[in-house]
Amino acid sequence: MRKKITVIGAGNVGATAAQRIWQRGFADVVLLDIIAGMPQGKAIDLMHSGPITGSDAHITGTNDYAKTSDSDIVVVTSGLPRKPGMSRDDLLSANQEIVTGVIRNVVKYSPGCILIIVTNPLDAMAYLALHVSGFPRNRVMGMSGVLDTARMRAIIAAEMNVSVEDVTAIILGAHGDTMVAIPRLTTVGGVPITELLPSTTIDIIMDRAAHSGAEVVSLLKTGSAFYAPGLAVAHMAEAVIMDTKRILPVSAYLKGEYGIDGVFLGVPAKIGSAGVEQILEFQLTAEEAASLQKSAGSVRELVDLMKLR
Repeated sequence: MRKKITVIGAGNVGATAAQRIWQRGFADVVLLDIIAGMPQGKAIDLMHSGPITGSDAHITGTNDYAKTSDSDIVVVTSGLPRKPGMSRDDLLSANQEIVTGVIRNVVKYSPGCILIIVTNPLDAMAYLALHVSGFPRNRVMGMSGVLDTARMRAIIAAEMNVSVEDVTAIILGAHGDTMVAIPRLTTVGGVPITELLPSTTIDIIMDRAAHSGAEVVSLLKTGSAFYAPGLAVAHMAEAVIMDTKRILPVSAYLKGEYGIDGVFLGVPAKIGSAGVEQILEFQLTAEEAASLQKSAGSVRELVDLMKLR
């Protein structure tokens, strides 16, 4: 019997995540949205592509949380999207109300699930989900680093005209402008980019990676990125369902790791059937540690604005 994954929010990000998960066939998918007919229509459309993709997994669209019961994973994409000129932080108040209602329903119908949070501002919404659900910290994670590192790897590969498969990247911290890239541990073919590119080029790459989401928003004008985020979600979900123990950069709740306590931040972690099974720590330079503390401070400010504590 296949595992069950619910994706809440059938907009571009949610529908793309549902598509990517369903196509891989490792779980049945429920796509939920409050808009009548939209998740049902998208689910039927996806089902019709089964003979082409070869996926025998089941996919259902619904407006009823009861249909999501006993999900193994619930992906939360619900919320208002970013608009040009809007920061992730601007979304805080509106999305706090939306995500609170979603998580209460998730707990009601799938109390044993693992939560993957996508709604922005992501790290603050992951904290909200942990607070509202009462779940242990290993069962709540945010989709951040998988996307952020993919963006940085793509930019580096394009700059150096090499395969993306030969590029690795390490990014810590908040999902957004204060993310902390670690160039000395970012490699091409195992060689640090600090030995391959001038520092001015590396600075440009890191800045573009940090602002890639805003770049896409400014170009689309009526929405935000969804292809890469949707695939990042599927990547994380597969690691959980298949218990692969992949080391993935995710937003996880820190309790002393990297000298930080009480916030969600992007860190490398072992992801398996229990969710975030281990957070990997490595020695930071003084400059990197200061940048990570600053990033944590930006998340704390948002959490404090929600007045949960």
